[in-house]
Amino acid sequence: MAEQAAGGRRDPTSTGTGDAGARSRRCVVLGAAVLALPLVGLGVLRTSEGLDHQWQHDSTHFWLVLGAAVLSAVTAYGTGAAAVRRGDMRVMYVSLAFLSSAGFLGLHALATPHMLLETASAGFNVATPVGIAVGSLFAVASVRDVDAERAAAAMRRARRLRVVLLVGMVAWGALSLLRLPPFGAGPGLAPTAPVMVAVAVVAVVLYAVAAVTYVRLWGRRGGLLPAAMAASMVLLAEAMVAIVLAPNWRYSWWEWHVLMLVAFVLVAWGAQQSWHEERYADLYTADTLAGRREMTILFADLKGFTTFSEAHDPAEVTDMLNAYFSVAIPAVVRRHGGTVDRLIGDAIMATFNRLGDQPDHALRAAQAGLDLQRETSRIADGHPGWPRFRVGINSGEVVVSVLGGQGGRTHTVIGDAVNVASRIEGQAPVGGVAVTADTLAQLPGAVVESLGPLDLKGKGERVEAFVLRELADGAS
Repeated sequence: MAEQAAGGRRDPTSTGTGDAGARSRRCVVLGAAVLALPLVGLGVLRTSEGLDHQWQHDSTHFWLVLGAAVLSAVTAYGTGAAAVRRGDMRVMYVSLAFLSSAGFLGLHALATPHMLLETASAGFNVATPVGIAVGSLFAVASVRDVDAERAAAAMRRARRLRVVLLVGMVAWGALSLLRLPPFGAGPGLAPTAPVMVAVAVVAVVLYAVAAVTYVRLWGRRGGLLPAAMAASMVLLAEAMVAIVLAPNWRYSWWEWHVLMLVAFVLVAWGAQQSWHEERYADLYTADTLAGRREMTILFADLKGFTTFSEAHDPAEVTDMLNAYFSVAIPAVVRRHGGTVDRLIGDAIMATFNRLGDQPDHALRAAQAGLDLQRETSRIADGHPGWPRFRVGINSGEVVVSVLGGQGGRTHTVIGDAVNVASRIEGQAPVGGVAVTADTLAQLPGAVVESLGPLDLKGKGERVEAFVLRELADGAS
């Protein structure tokens, strides 16, 4: 249910799961037939010497390869940014797959004779199959789904791999330019060399596994992006086959260049067609789409904001809010690692431990609440009559989920702990920070004053709350 809510993938007017399954199978068969055409074309060219003519055009090769590399790099950047923002391991490995292709394709562009270099080295010549092969490792790694407990650790490993990959590509380029062994002069390993064939076979198998997995993902969720990913995996596998079988500068050799370009175009197009909010949500792991977390939620809003707004020009209200937010948001995000879930008029909703990597989330939220009040109070002191913030904090289990579909989509947290945090904020004193007993239990040594058991709207039982005065020494 959460996965369907995450992308609006299924047509609610469909006649039933049986019809939908039949349509999906027809789409898979049709897609497989279309994607098989490049292999058919390659076979026709290689078995008909009269058709597989030689055509060497240096500038066309250079711009074709460089264009594919740039497109792959743009896709790698977009997926990488989304992966870091949401802590999604799958999208991070997709980013690494495209990054490896982009980097090694860029190196291969340098191998074009009479363009940037007069003659290429072996390192530049074999860069493309190396890049595709490395990409296949990341592609097959992206199909794994990990639970919430392992997601944060998996993301840390993936981010370290990105650094290793970037350093490796830079080193490959430097050694190739310096023509140091085994990256020296000459064409390098022939595509038909046993080691190259073995690498190609492994890469084809890995891309096939990834393609099948993304087809299954599309079958479960729908959406254009998983289908585009599956198609791109097939095209990259076919490009690897063409690299091994096609002699340089023949029509069949040009085919694998085009296949790679089309593979990257498909994914970029699929992402572009997705709604701009959470553009890569169709690829998210189940944990990102609907994962459970122990989190701390912070709400802050201005007491008397409505009255102030009625008495002042909207431009003055906007200036007041911007003045407050300019110090409140950094106190939450930069100083203590919170994530601003949303700004609702004068209200801030922030979360801690969204990615599962902040075991001290309650302490972070408490520190952020106190700092927010200190920073905004300085501004309020200089503007008599401005409303002041109240802050409410609660800890508990929530579901981190993608909500909405085309036309509006957001990544937010859902659960009773969120509702309680919002209600507690309404009970906090002006200029103060109120915390629940669940949060206070994670703040040893904190100095508080009891607000007593509170009747909160929508809650059957009273909720114990406290005004946080200060944290233990060394905590604030």
